[in-house]
Amino acid sequence: MKKLKQRWGIASNYDLVIIFIVFAINGSLSAKISSYAMTFLGINKENTHWFFYYIILLVLVLPLYPFLLMFFGWLFGQSKFFFPFSKKMLKSMKLGFFFKDKEKN
Repeated sequence: MKKLKQRWGIASNYDLVIIFIVFAINGSLSAKISSYAMTFLGINKENTHWFFYYIILLVLVLPLYPFLLMFFGWLFGQSKFFFPFSKKMLKSMKLGFFFKDKEKN
């Protein structure tokens, strides 16, 4: 745990526990929301091949995950950790256009 706290720049065990809780809530909720969205669109395991079902689920979950991560990070008072983490994740998914970078002169 010491190495993880050092790597993430976290000072206390309390902050580490809160971060783990945010990751747990966020993962479960983003999958559930994506599942509801697929049901709303009429996509389910009965009418869609399993391969395409999970590809569509991933396409819905992946962009949703970092935004929910920022929200729950803020809600639990850990925005200092989660905002840069989420921005990095979005940029790696080529969705970094949501965040305007300051122009370098």
